Amino acid sequence: MGDKIKSIDELSAVAADARAAGRKVVLAHGVFDILHVGHKRHLELGKRNGELLFVTITTDRHVNKGPGRPVFPEQLRAEMLAGLEIVDAVGISPNPSAEYVIEKIRPDIYLKGSEYSAEAKDVTGRITTERLTVEKYGGRLLFTDDITFSSSNLANLALQIYPEEANEFLNALRRRITIDDLTAPLDALASKRCLIVGDTILDEYIYVEPLGKPSKEHIISTRYLEREIFCGGVGATANLVAQFCEAADLVTVLGAANSQEDFIRSALAPNVNLIPFYRDGAETTLKSRLVDPGYVKKLIEINYLTDDPLMAATQAAINRKVDETIADYDMVIVNDFGHGLIDDALIEILCSKSRFLAVNAQTNSANRGFNLVTKYPRADFVCIDEPEARLAVADRYSSVDTVVEKLRCRMHCPNFIITHGRFGSVVAADGREIEPIPVLTRQIVDTIGAGDAFFSLSAPLVGSGCDPFLAGFVGNAVGAMKIRIVGHRHYITRAEVVKYLTSLLK
Repeated sequence: MGDKIKSIDELSAVAADARAAGRKVVLAHGVFDILHVGHKRHLELGKRNGELLFVTITTDRHVNKGPGRPVFPEQLRAEMLAGLEIVDAVGISPNPSAEYVIEKIRPDIYLKGSEYSAEAKDVTGRITTERLTVEKYGGRLLFTDDITFSSSNLANLALQIYPEEANEFLNALRRRITIDDLTAPLDALASKRCLIVGDTILDEYIYVEPLGKPSKEHIISTRYLEREIFCGGVGATANLVAQFCEAADLVTVLGAANSQEDFIRSALAPNVNLIPFYRDGAETTLKSRLVDPGYVKKLIEINYLTDDPLMAATQAAINRKVDETIADYDMVIVNDFGHGLIDDALIEILCSKSRFLAVNAQTNSANRGFNLVTKYPRADFVCIDEPEARLAVADRYSSVDTVVEKLRCRMHCPNFIITHGRFGSVVAADGREIEPIPVLTRQIVDTIGAGDAFFSLSAPLVGSGCDPFLAGFVGNAVGAMKIRIVGHRHYITRAEVVKYLTSLLK
C-alpha cells in the first residue's frame, strides 16, 4: 500500500511513461476526507475510462472547508485511498489548486463530480481554469453522474467536529435555512460601494525562544528566531470587504516619517483603493509582539504609536474628503481603534451623512475608557465585544441583554451585535428578541483580528438588507476561520467563506 503513495514528481514520471506506452491516464483530485460509496462509484467510473487511475489529495493546510476540517490528516487520507484496489497511485499536492497536479501529470481524463458540471455555479471559479489546463494538454473532463454524498454532511452528522452547543444550533439552523439564504445576500454585495474609515496598524510578530531568567536580573530572557509583519487594523477590514463588494475605498492615516506605504499597498486586495493621509513627524502605528512560536503565545507587546490629535490642517483635509464623497457610497464602515484619526467633526459628518453607517469602536491598552462607541450618537449597525459594551454603559455585572438595552438608550441604532469570545455572540435587532449564536470552533491558533473579521462581513451584510441574525451567523463563521490564521498572514477570500458556510449547513 505504501508503494502506491508517491510524490507528485514521481506521479508525473509514471504518467509520462504510461502515455509513451499508449496507456490512458485518469486523474481525480480533491480532499477525500471521509471515503464513502459516492467516492467509490466516482473512482470506478474513472477506472473504466482508462488504464491508470491516479488520485491526488489537497494537503491539510490548503483544505479551506473551515475549522475542524479535514477530519483526517493528509497521510491517513492518502493511506485510505491507496488501500482501494482500483487506485493505482496516490499523491499529496503541496499546491492549493488542482492546476499544479494537472500540469505535472497531464491526464487524458480529469475526473470531477457532477456538482462541478455547471461552471457558473462553482464558487471558486477554478473548474474553468482546471478544464482549460486539462484541454491544453489534450485531455478532457469526465463528470460523474451517479449517487452523490457529502463528506461535510457525513462529518456534521456522525462526528463531533463542533462544540456541543454549536451542534445543537446548527441542527436547528439547517431546518430553517439553506446555503442559498446566505449566498443570496452575499451576492447582493457585489454591486455595493463601501467607504471604510479607520486606523492602519502594522502587526509585527517577533518569534522568540524563551530561555528563562538571567542570573543577575529579574527579567525573562529570549532568543530571537524570526520576524513577520502584517497589515492589520483597518487594512484587514478592507481586504475582507473587498472580497464581496464592488469597491472598497479606504481613508486612513499613515506616518509621514516612516509610512511603509509600499508594503501596505502590496498587502491590500487589488480592489482596495487606499486614500492615505499623513501624520507629520510620526511613523505608521506598529504593534510589536514577542511571540513564542510553539503555540503562538504572545509574551509582551510594544506599541509604536502617536495617538494625539492630528494637526488641524491634516484633520480638516480628512474631514473634507469624507464630507465631499460620502454620498457616493452605499455604506460607510468605521473601524475606530482610537489612535487619533477620528475627531468630533468627522463623527458628525459620518453620523449625519452616511446612507448606512456601521461602527466598531475598539478599546485597547492605549485608549481604555477613552474610545467608547457611545461617542457616535447614531449608527445603523454597531458591533463591539462584551467588555467594550460594558465600558460604554459603565455596567460591569448585568446580563448582556441589559447592557444592550442600556446601549440602545444612549445611541440611536437599530442593530447591535455583541461578541464575547468563547461564548459566541448575541444579535439584538429592533423589534426582536435577542438571539444568541454559539462559537463554532474551539480550535484557536491566534485570536488577533477575529473580531475585526466578524465586523468586516456582518457590517456590509446588514447594510445591504440581510437579516441581522444571518449576518451574525456569517460573522461568527468568518471569526471561526480567522482564529485559525496566524496574524494577518492570509486574508480570507469569498470562495473560502462560501465553502465553509456550505459545509456548516450540510
